[in-house]
Amino acid sequence: MMSGGEQQRVAVARALANRGKILLCDEPTGNLDTENSEKVVELLKSLAHERDYCVIVITHDMDIADKADVVYRITDGRLRGEIV
Repeated sequence: MMSGGEQQRVAVARALANRGKILLCDEPTGNLDTENSEKVVELLKSLAHERDYCVIVITHDMDIADKADVVYRITDGRLRGEIV
């Protein structure tokens, strides 16, 4: 049986193994400790900036959102627009 954090890391690895250029990441750091969360975020940023992936991250963690190039907020199921 794998822990939640192990499952998260395997999900990221599986997505990369598929060799698609679009990654949809729903709470990719949700079950990770701080150190591993930072590693995953840095990996996703590297893929976007250095390898031309389109990385879309859905998160409630504003520390992660603050590291994104573009942030959109959804409130009550409605897109509220880009946060500048």
